[in-house]
Amino acid sequence: MAIVVNIDVMLAKRKMQSKELAELIGITQGNLSVLKTGKAKGIRFETLQAICTVLECQPGDILEFVPD
Repeated sequence: MAIVVNIDVMLAKRKMQSKELAELIGITQGNLSVLKTGKAKGIRFETLQAICTVLECQPGDILEFVPD
């Protein structure tokens, strides 16, 4: 996959658990897990904005392009 999701990295930097992030952004832990593992086919800008707001980061901190 060319797009890598670094939510775990940002969670570790912020010393936050996935469960807390899911509650704060209003999605289920299952849906957050799908995002974290890179199995999601897309992400809503609204969800990305909420993640960035809570983790105080930029979209580029969450999503990374890695050429195959």
